[in-house]
Amino acid sequence: MKISFPDGAVREYAGGSSALDIAKSISEGLARKVLAASVNGETWDLSRPITNDATLKLLTWDDADGKNTFWHSSAHLMAEAVESMFPGVKFWVGPALDKGFYYDMDLGDRKMTEEDLAALEKKMNELAKQNNLYQRKEISKADAVKYFDEKGDEYKLDLLQNLNDGEITFYTQGKFTDLCRGPHIPSTGFIKAIRLTSIAGAYWKGDEKNKQLTRVYGITFPSQKELDEYLLMLEEAKKRDHRKLGKELGIYTMSDDVGPGLILWMPNGTIIIEELEKLAKETELEAGYKRVVTPHIAKESMYLTSGHLPYYADSMFPPMEMDGEKYYLKAMNCPHHHKIYDAEPKSYKELPYRLAEYGTCYRYEQSGELFGLMRVRCLHMNDAHIYCTKEQFAQEFKAVNDMYLKYFKIFGVEKYVMRLSLHDPEKLGQKYVNEPELWKETEELVRNVLIETGVPFVEVKGEGAFYGPKIDVQIWSAIGREFTLATNQVDFAQSRSFKLSYTNANNEPEIPLIIHRAPLGTHERFIGFLLEHYAGKFPLWLAPLQVKILPISDKFMDYAKTLLHQLKKADIRAEIDDRNEKIGKKIRDTEIAKVPYMLVVGEKEMNEGKVSVRKQGKGDAGMMDTNTFIADAVAEIKERR
Repeated sequence: MKISFPDGAVREYAGGSSALDIAKSISEGLARKVLAASVNGETWDLSRPITNDATLKLLTWDDADGKNTFWHSSAHLMAEAVESMFPGVKFWVGPALDKGFYYDMDLGDRKMTEEDLAALEKKMNELAKQNNLYQRKEISKADAVKYFDEKGDEYKLDLLQNLNDGEITFYTQGKFTDLCRGPHIPSTGFIKAIRLTSIAGAYWKGDEKNKQLTRVYGITFPSQKELDEYLLMLEEAKKRDHRKLGKELGIYTMSDDVGPGLILWMPNGTIIIEELEKLAKETELEAGYKRVVTPHIAKESMYLTSGHLPYYADSMFPPMEMDGEKYYLKAMNCPHHHKIYDAEPKSYKELPYRLAEYGTCYRYEQSGELFGLMRVRCLHMNDAHIYCTKEQFAQEFKAVNDMYLKYFKIFGVEKYVMRLSLHDPEKLGQKYVNEPELWKETEELVRNVLIETGVPFVEVKGEGAFYGPKIDVQIWSAIGREFTLATNQVDFAQSRSFKLSYTNANNEPEIPLIIHRAPLGTHERFIGFLLEHYAGKFPLWLAPLQVKILPISDKFMDYAKTLLHQLKKADIRAEIDDRNEKIGKKIRDTEIAKVPYMLVVGEKEMNEGKVSVRKQGKGDAGMMDTNTFIADAVAEIKERR
C-alpha cells in the first residue's frame, strides 16, 4: 500500500502495517515519541492496522490531536484508579479538554473529597508505571449490552442505544475496561506527571432533572518538568485574572440591581475605553472609513429581512411591543449599516464604501455562560462594514488583516492564528444560507487572500456565519492563554436580502460584497484580555493614571501642585498623593496600584526644578529635569510604545 506523508513524500509499505510499524521504519527515536496517528484525517491508535493507501501524519505531544489522545487516555487511567478505590462506581463520559480531561461518575451514596484526590494521584502514578497497553477490541452490540447489563451500568447502556454493530469498541488497560471509540496512546507508561485539579457536580446529560454525578478534573504530562511549568503558569494566571484585577484597579463593577452580564464601567475603565476608541478612530480615518451612529433597537421586520431572527433568535433578547409592532434590542450593527448604505444611490466610483461604529449591542447569553468581561449581555463593538466589488474584495480583506497586524504590534501580541471558519454542506438551509456555489466561491476568495498575505491560519468546517465564511482571530497573552479576539466575515447573502446595489461602469445595477470586521472586538473582551496580558500594568498611553506625584512631606506640596499643573497642561493624567504617610508607604501603594511613573519630590528636587523618577516594576530611574521627563512621557504616549 502507498502511504502519503505531510511533506509530500509517498512510500510503499506492506498492507496491514500499523502507524507504529511505519514510525519504527523511519526512526526508533520517533517511534518512542509518537502517541497516535492521523489516517486520512481521522485519529487512530498507533497499533491499528492500515490496509489501504492512505495519508498519514504521526502525532506527538506537539500536535493538538496528540495531546487530545494523551489526555483522553489519562481519563481512562483515572477511571481505573477510581474503580480500585470506589468499587462499584459507574462511569458516564470522560473527554479530553483544551487543557486536561475530566470523567463523570456515579459513586452511589459515597462522596469524593479533596483528600481522595491525593490518594487517586498516587494510585494513578502506580498504574502508569505498570506500562499497561491500551487494547482496542471491536465487539457486537449484543455482547456489549450483555457486558454492561451484568454490571448494572445504566449509563453505558444508555450510550449503546445510539450505536450499531460495527461501530462499537471496548478499550482495556490493566484491570479497567470501558466502552470507547478511542483512540488511545500505546500504553500508560507515557504518562509521567499527574495532577488532579478539582471535583465538581455535573448533572447526567447536562439536565438538572437527572441525577447529579461527580466530575473529577485532571491534567497529565509526559514529564514532571512540563507539569511544574503548567502549575507555575496557573499561579500566574490567578494573579492576572481580569476579574480580580478589574476590581483591584477600579476598572469595572457589576450590580444585581442592574442585572447579570451588564457591565458598569468605572472612571478608570472609561479612560481605557476612550483611549481604545481614539486609536480605532485614528486608524479608521486613515483607512478611509466613515463613522456612523445607529439606534439600540429596531423593528422585527428588519431582523427578519437580515435573517438574524430565524438563525440567531436564541441569542437575542425577547421583543418589546409598541404601537402594534415588535421591537428588538440590537444584537448586531450590520442591518442598521445596510440601511445607511441604501439611503442614497451608490456608483461604482464610491466603492469601497466603509462604515464604522462603536455600536452598543445586546445579546442574551445563558446565565451559566456569563464570565466577567469575556461573556456579557451588553457589549460595545469596534464594528465596521465594507461594501465593495468582487474585484476590490481581495485588497479590502487584506487591508483588514493588515489592521489586525498593526494592532498586534501596538499591544505586544506575538502569537496569533486566523481560524478560517467554513460552512457545513450538510446543513445548508438549516444553519447556513442555501447558496452552495456562493459558499464555494467566497470561501476560495478568503482562502486565497490568507495564502497570499502569508498569515498563519487553520480551516475549521461548520463554524461559518449563516451568511458566509469568516475568520475568527485567536491570540495568546503574555503567559500563553488563548483568547478569541475578533472577527472578519464575508457576507454574500444580506446584500440580496436588503436589495443593496451599486451602478457599475456600464450604468447597470450590481450587488456589492460585504465584509464585516471588528479588529478590536468588543471593549469588554479586549479589556479583559489586556488586563491579563499586561497583568494590570498598562503601557503609559493606556494607563488610567499615568503619573503619581509623591511629595516627601507637606513642605513640598506647592512644588507638587506646580508639577501637576505642568503635567495636566501636557495632557498627562496625573495626581498628587497628599496623604500624611511616609514616602516608603506612598511608593509601595503606588506600585501596587500599577501606576507607570512616580515622581518623588523633596527639597533637592524643588531647589533644582527636577523630579526623582521611579518606573513601575523597575524602581529608581534617577533624577531628571522636569521638562525632559514631560517631553519623554508625551513622546511615549503619542507613539503608543
